[in-house]
Amino acid sequence: MKILDKYIIKSFMITFTSVFVILFFIFVLQGIWLFIAELAGKDLDFFTIVKFLSFYAPTIVPLVLPLSVLLASIMTFGSFAENYEFAAMKSSGISLQRAMKMLTITIGILSLVSFFFANNVIPDAQYKFINLRKTIVQQKPAMAIAEGQFNTIGTSNIKVGKKTGDNGEFLEDVTMHVKNRNMGLGANTIIKAKRGILTSEDDSNYLQLELYDGYYYEDIHPENFEERKRLPFAKSSFKKYVINIDLTKLNQSEIEDGDITSEKMLTALELKYTIDSLQKNYDREIVSFTDNIIQRNNNLLRNKISIDKNSSKIPKDLFEIFSQGDKIQIIEMAKNNVSGVEYSIQSNKIELENKIININNHWLAIHEKFVIAYSCLLMFFIGAPLGAIIRKGGLGLPIVFAILIFISFHFINTFGRKVAQQDTISPFLGAWMASLLMTPFAIILTYRATNDIGIMINFDWITDPFKKLFNKITQNNDDNN
Repeated sequence: MKILDKYIIKSFMITFTSVFVILFFIFVLQGIWLFIAELAGKDLDFFTIVKFLSFYAPTIVPLVLPLSVLLASIMTFGSFAENYEFAAMKSSGISLQRAMKMLTITIGILSLVSFFFANNVIPDAQYKFINLRKTIVQQKPAMAIAEGQFNTIGTSNIKVGKKTGDNGEFLEDVTMHVKNRNMGLGANTIIKAKRGILTSEDDSNYLQLELYDGYYYEDIHPENFEERKRLPFAKSSFKKYVINIDLTKLNQSEIEDGDITSEKMLTALELKYTIDSLQKNYDREIVSFTDNIIQRNNNLLRNKISIDKNSSKIPKDLFEIFSQGDKIQIIEMAKNNVSGVEYSIQSNKIELENKIININNHWLAIHEKFVIAYSCLLMFFIGAPLGAIIRKGGLGLPIVFAILIFISFHFINTFGRKVAQQDTISPFLGAWMASLLMTPFAIILTYRATNDIGIMINFDWITDPFKKLFNKITQNNDDNN
């Protein structure tokens, strides 16, 4: 490796490391803000918080790494151009393409490392992150409940005035609102108790809440509307009342809030195996549902039609062979059958759509592992030529260009993912949409930078018609005068 290559790689890696650390710290702070409700006021020790953030940190690398490559490329090559180092290279017969050669190999190695990181480290971190959150709730049951505010757990809202004890398991002034299962009726059960105790076992998915010395209020919703105006309710007191809280619902809601799903905890090979199983199950359900619909239609008249197989005379209109009473019965059976089929189709349609979304999410998870690696190369071939063209280093103009490009890339990537989830486009196109749209831009910039063309944008095709119109109006005014 020549001295020049070492100098270029060293300059880039110093800038890249600095940018990566700064951006990584910023995104970690964003993660703290995202999970502040879980961390603040939960009496967690410092080591547990560090583990919590350490398991979360790998999930932000796919965002930070391409942006760091882009910004470092613009800053490094912009600095070379601004300080006339590229001019010195060209005077020595070294082209921009040659100057980028070893750094391109370095970025290629970084892309391979990013793929193995996305395929092995991130799934393991996601798995440990979810289990840590569950372990914290089990070992510190009161973590699920913060003082002085309502906390949603399952179908209940819980508020406590004060928590005491080593793990905050002793509660005072407990208020619970149990949500009504019927939509639109609000909370129809209110429980108030002077004190309570939270307990949990390590291997259990349930929290046990024991309430003491309290009252139980329940709204009653009569079928008669006139009686509802009287707002009837039932009230009872208790010395001890035990409630089991399902932690699986709590964990599922947290997982959804943190954008962590099961497919992100799998490697590419595990995802491929899971997709095969999901696809086979989906195909079996479609075949089974179709067979059930056909069988239901075939059985409609089976008990009503009896024709001699040896008879050569088969009536053209089977409906006419029945009596008037049988005709009415057949029509009612047909109406009920159509209603049943329609209901079955609607219910199965939702279930099958959810299965398709799940399959698409697994395909997207596979493609995204490769997109992360490709995006590093893509951002380098956008940033390096752009830095050489704009000839500006530092943190001014390069940051503006980097943010605009990366926001566009991230927006297109998010849009493609959402559309692919709904099965509007293929998961491949959804995952690679941003990369496919940005690749021509990278090729154009690289071509212009290596050929010293620069960025020349001609807007004459827009301004010429207005100029001609203005000249024509001016000429007419002169002729009239």
